[in-house]
Amino acid sequence: MAWVEGSEGHEGLAVWHDPQVWLRLTPGYWYFDNDILPAEGRRCGSRSWRRVPSAVITARAWPQPAMMSRSLRAEPMAKPFAERAKVESALGDLHLKNVQVTDDSKRVGQVDVVLFAVKLWDTESAGEQTRPLVGRDTRVITLQNGVDSVERLAPILGDDVTIGGATYVAANIARPGLIRQTGTAAKIHCGRVDGRRDALLAGYVQQMKSAGIDITLTDHMLFEIWKKFVVLSGTSAITASTRQPLGAVRDDTDMRALFFRLMHETMSVGHAAGVRFPPEFPAELERLVASFPPTMKASMANDLEAGNRLELDWLAGKVVALGRKHGVPTPAQEAVYAILKPYRMGRMPGTC
Repeated sequence: MAWVEGSEGHEGLAVWHDPQVWLRLTPGYWYFDNDILPAEGRRCGSRSWRRVPSAVITARAWPQPAMMSRSLRAEPMAKPFAERAKVESALGDLHLKNVQVTDDSKRVGQVDVVLFAVKLWDTESAGEQTRPLVGRDTRVITLQNGVDSVERLAPILGDDVTIGGATYVAANIARPGLIRQTGTAAKIHCGRVDGRRDALLAGYVQQMKSAGIDITLTDHMLFEIWKKFVVLSGTSAITASTRQPLGAVRDDTDMRALFFRLMHETMSVGHAAGVRFPPEFPAELERLVASFPPTMKASMANDLEAGNRLELDWLAGKVVALGRKHGVPTPAQEAVYAILKPYRMGRMPGTC
């Protein structure tokens, strides 16, 4: 069972290659053009690179690797992954081997768990491609950014099948084929956004926990989604708009103030939308921000530097849209959205 590519803090690679190492979750982007291409970003004068959005595919038996890639034939993808995909982490290094790769979900068939981790603009199309994986006992855990993944996927896959999720992990591509985790956090929260109990999901989660995965089943998934969205709406906005890592932001009085203003605007919007933030959440937010590695940049900042499409409309743009809907002012998020809007579809022609 394996997962490739996705969203902030969790796009990239997860692999089941041993019953005792059930999941490794590390973010990043893979680029392919018959082989793995350098992932540091395009430079002026270089040939065109293609980003490959992928979805999570699982096999019937937990330890058996299976991978689905969208928009790319499986054959040229299999060899580079099998031979060159490595992860370096304080939690343990690994080298991917013998990964089963396919671009046809019908060949995989119905599965127990799908980790759904595509970029937000691919939600509906990837959801449709996920249908052949879904049976009565399947659970699709969306690990995407934003706050509307469940409501977008449920009409396609079903309310009983679709599960909310949030992950926290920081990593980057050190060189082609090598993902390096920065920091030691690698955790997942999942659950139904309506708080309903799900015995089947609980059983799957227990299997993950037994394998040493830091995963929590929660009855308060809506809050967990918004909690991450508050943090992400700040980190993505500040690191992308300033082009600075989080350490530099924290160390500068003006950038730090803007960073927290962005997050508090999102909290205000969430409160107006009916989300209950506990009284201690602002203090928890301070501690969480302080724990992030100083070199950390949100994936939107990395995408901006690489000239890739941005999830701007579902991050700052979503905060702005919800603020207008509920009558909540969001001037800082509006400024970020306006500043980054020219780059939301990728690098502008004629720029470097």
